[in-house]
Amino acid sequence: MKKYVAEAIGAGALVLLGCGSVTLGELGGVLSSTQGIGPLAVLPIAFAFGLTVTAFAYGIGPVSGCHINPAVSIGVWSAGRLSTLNLIGYIIAQCLGAIAGAAILYAILKGREGGYDVAAAGLGQNGWSNISTTSAFLAEFVGTFLFLVVILGATSTNGGTASAGVAIGLALVVIHIALIRVTGTSVNPARSLGPAVFVGGKALEQLWLFFAAPLLGGLTAGLLFRWRSLEP
Repeated sequence: MKKYVAEAIGAGALVLLGCGSVTLGELGGVLSSTQGIGPLAVLPIAFAFGLTVTAFAYGIGPVSGCHINPAVSIGVWSAGRLSTLNLIGYIIAQCLGAIAGAAILYAILKGREGGYDVAAAGLGQNGWSNISTTSAFLAEFVGTFLFLVVILGATSTNGGTASAGVAIGLALVVIHIALIRVTGTSVNPARSLGPAVFVGGKALEQLWLFFAAPLLGGLTAGLLFRWRSLEP
């Protein structure tokens, strides 16, 4: 059970701190390609997500492995490093944690003078509108695939090191820099689910892509490691 608690806390922290950099930090308003994340805001938002993952890799990594992402869990599972029972428990915990993190963020924002219109200002949700659905899907699939290649390689039984958390966090930073103005960068279904629950509308309508593409990307990367195509 403590593995699931750790995963819920980690996923909640990722949403609170990552999406909080956009909303509380006033770096981007609605996190989507058309609402205009400015060039100067890309880097701090990217580091907010990446450094959160790095910190929690050391904070809860010894307990649960610090997946905090259903796509990571399915990649680890398809690589043969996670049981099916734990896969189900991890994904449920991650999604619940992400919703809780978004709820905390929303509660803080509503305390602002004059309140907070989540429908207008957003909650750091993912989305796309000035590119095709195919392009958005491809971006999320490839981004997640590359993320899982780094994770599975850095944590392999033959190649895992104490610096794995740094490599994984920096990989997420780079992926955000590349994709944040495309889809807002999900590569994590739970991270997309949390804000979408409270924003509703288009965020919920487009949520399917942020489950399908990352899960498929994680699964593909995991299978390559299972087939020893990328194992040392």
